[in-house]
Amino acid sequence: MERILERVVVPFAGCAGGAGGLTWGQQQVWSAMREIGSSLPIGGVVPVVDGRTVDDFAAELRYHTLRHPSMRTYLHPSPDGGWTQETFGAGEAVLHVLEVPDDPAAAAAGLADRWRDEPFDHEREWWLRMGVVCRSGDPTHVVAIMSHLAADLGGVQVMMRDLATRAEGPVVSPIEVWERQQEPSARRHTAAAMRHWETHLRAVPARRLPPPVDRGGPRYLRLVRQSPALYHGALATAARLAADPAWVLLAAFAAAWDGVVGGPLVAEAIIGNRFRPGLVDVVSPLTQNGLIVLDAAGCPPEELVVRARTASMSASKQAYYDPVERLRLLASLPVELGVFYNDRRTGAVVADAPRTLTREPMRFFNEKLMINLDDAGVVVEFDTWHVAEADVLRMLTAMEGFAVSTR
Repeated sequence: MERILERVVVPFAGCAGGAGGLTWGQQQVWSAMREIGSSLPIGGVVPVVDGRTVDDFAAELRYHTLRHPSMRTYLHPSPDGGWTQETFGAGEAVLHVLEVPDDPAAAAAGLADRWRDEPFDHEREWWLRMGVVCRSGDPTHVVAIMSHLAADLGGVQVMMRDLATRAEGPVVSPIEVWERQQEPSARRHTAAAMRHWETHLRAVPARRLPPPVDRGGPRYLRLVRQSPALYHGALATAARLAADPAWVLLAAFAAAWDGVVGGPLVAEAIIGNRFRPGLVDVVSPLTQNGLIVLDAAGCPPEELVVRARTASMSASKQAYYDPVERLRLLASLPVELGVFYNDRRTGAVVADAPRTLTREPMRFFNEKLMINLDDAGVVVEFDTWHVAEADVLRMLTAMEGFAVSTR
């Protein structure tokens, strides 16, 4: 039986504090979190194989808290019904330590699961939970779970890089990002992005998905297709065309959409805004939705890849805006969104492996369809009331067929 051995208090002081509104990226994440009742947690379990002690992990927690303002921030409701954030210059973090006589790996996984399932109290709890599982006093696993309001995947990578080098020096805080987003240049970004969205959404049919289709099984499903052929085909096609594999994969999705659903692909892409000046090292959610419109009907594969390049670049360019203005625009248009495309590959080498498919129900999903490209395969999350499982499988097969046939 596991037990809490102690709660190690980790004081911190000497940091810069401040208060301000939520950044554009935080607003988008916060809206999604409240809609589905989840903190959309990031993190997990890492085995300890290098002899680090509890004191070492307390020092790491102190470093993260001192270095990154989002680790020492609370939310406050504002009088206008919105939210503000306050970053503190001093306080106490807590490292949870568990002593487990048997099967510490299972105990660590259980702790991570509990922390993922328990929403953060963003008004009274720091946005990083960290624990160490020990056997006979020696750490065997570290568990770190973070609210998505604190960081996105890019922010986590910055944290790990800084920890490895114990980086020092100034950092850009989320409050500083918010302040920049109040400037006239940011308003111009928003205006340009909204023109892009409105122009494209007025040019496509208002309805792009069939009526609700399947109410016989679990409403929300996740399919995971391990598909080395898709990625090898995309790499070969990209090399032949002197293109980016990302464009080939997007073209494959558009071709599959046209073949299964029909009509132009209208999807929201998850765009990381770290390429923008001053944002590369910010530990805060910076992703926003970009709009992709790509019509594959009657388009030769090579030309479709070229169009995918243009659509992808436009989506990235116009994915930095005030989310309030986007919601206002969408409310004025007869559009149906809810299809998402998320290329989250890291560039890792794709190993040859058998083509496999796994299927599992999800407890919640607040969109209609999301295609996630990972290093080893495709993860599809969807609402069966809007997209039939058989159609999802057909799209996956069609994506593979496009990549393989054009190589």
